[in-house]
Amino acid sequence: MNALLKNALAVTAVALAAHASAQVTLFEQEGYQGESFTTSRTVDNLARRGFNDSASSAVVVGVRWEACEDQRFSGRCVVLRPGKYPSLNAMGLSNRITSVRAVSRNTRVDDRRYAPAPAPMIAAAAPQITFYENEGLSGRSFTTGAQVNNLNRFGFNDRASSAVVVGERWEVCDDVRFNGQCVVLRQGNYPSLRAMGLNNRVSSVRALDRNERIDERRYAPALAAAVAPVAAQITFYENEGLNGRSFTTAREVNNFNRFGFNDRASSVVVVGERWEVCDDVQFRGQCVVLRQGNYPSLRAMGLNDRISSVRMLDHNERIDDRRYAPALVAAPVAAPDFRPQRDERLFEANVTSVRAVMGTPEQRCWVEPGQVSQNNNAPAAIAGALLGGILGHQVGGGTGKDLATVGGAIAGAALGANVGGGQQAAAQDVRRCENVPNQKPQYWDVSYNFRGQEHRIQMTTPPGNTVAVNAQGEPRQ
Repeated sequence: MNALLKNALAVTAVALAAHASAQVTLFEQEGYQGESFTTSRTVDNLARRGFNDSASSAVVVGVRWEACEDQRFSGRCVVLRPGKYPSLNAMGLSNRITSVRAVSRNTRVDDRRYAPAPAPMIAAAAPQITFYENEGLSGRSFTTGAQVNNLNRFGFNDRASSAVVVGERWEVCDDVRFNGQCVVLRQGNYPSLRAMGLNNRVSSVRALDRNERIDERRYAPALAAAVAPVAAQITFYENEGLNGRSFTTAREVNNFNRFGFNDRASSVVVVGERWEVCDDVQFRGQCVVLRQGNYPSLRAMGLNDRISSVRMLDHNERIDDRRYAPALVAAPVAAPDFRPQRDERLFEANVTSVRAVMGTPEQRCWVEPGQVSQNNNAPAAIAGALLGGILGHQVGGGTGKDLATVGGAIAGAALGANVGGGQQAAAQDVRRCENVPNQKPQYWDVSYNFRGQEHRIQMTTPPGNTVAVNAQGEPRQ
């Protein structure tokens, strides 16, 4: 391959990479607030995406984008350079955009078509919080960087099921004006608000000053490593360690380009069924099957920044072991220590439910006499054995009692053997068994409520009306 061709291919690859990362995000309110819509591909009618005539501010990444006030790029159109546009009002497009598309870097554009110069992009992300309607950071979303006293005004009251916090800490409350139960969220992803008792209950939110001291008891529970929504799904993250932008799907995707996430995944969370991921579209190229669990890095399986298609496998489908990703490495878990710590303050939490879990059924066996053909002295011997056994069983206790029983049986048999005559049926021991339900609980499954949050523990003895816990709600005994 000559140098000229190599250079041409290199330029083409750079151009394609830049175009692949290009995107525009439209916000419902000025200042990048309210619900948002992000796309990296042409949208000729925003009405189909539920965002027609709704944009009041925008952020453009990568290449230039053309925004038009009518569908199919008709009507008045404005070209937006990469940057941040806190208001579309100056260009006459506030709440009027209907179609958008990326403009090729090679396309020459008349200067009169450009929007006023955008605000410079800021490298460090400004503090903000994004709420999602569904668990797993999916569904409709609402983003704000400012205090919101009442989410009713934004149509998102009691609708948040998961959240992403960027920058500073945020306080979220289940009543307006920061009343009711309030929890402080540190920076990070919260795929579910259920554990903190705020699922579909958030009504107000505000950022906290970085210098403000917060009692540890006010913080949300530590971020869980695993995500456990009800339905089977897979979530891809842009960075390793389950960080960065994410894309969640519960359906087959044969080309990630359509969702702006091609060759971008570096870590994954799988919930429910197994999923097959491939490094080419239409499930071609190198494919790997992922079991349920967290994959903080795709590097070991050779798929970092290479996934282009994904589909869920039927739970009955048999898969060759060689197709599975390397086994998930579980971090060693130390046995929990429920003993009170030094100077630890304890509280009483109300028990909300108790369920006794029974042990597995036990097998009990015994020996009983059967019948076989024997000589005429057999019946008398049997009768003597039974009588001797009964007499002997009444003598002694413990081991002596057992020995007395055996001894009485032998003596009775010897005595009875001299009585009777003729061919009779004789006793023969038969072993019989049956499964008997275990009547003793193996443990008690206990739920308790502490500061509005539900907790579950397993106890070897039944609890009372309350259980002792520390300030974090951890049980103590």
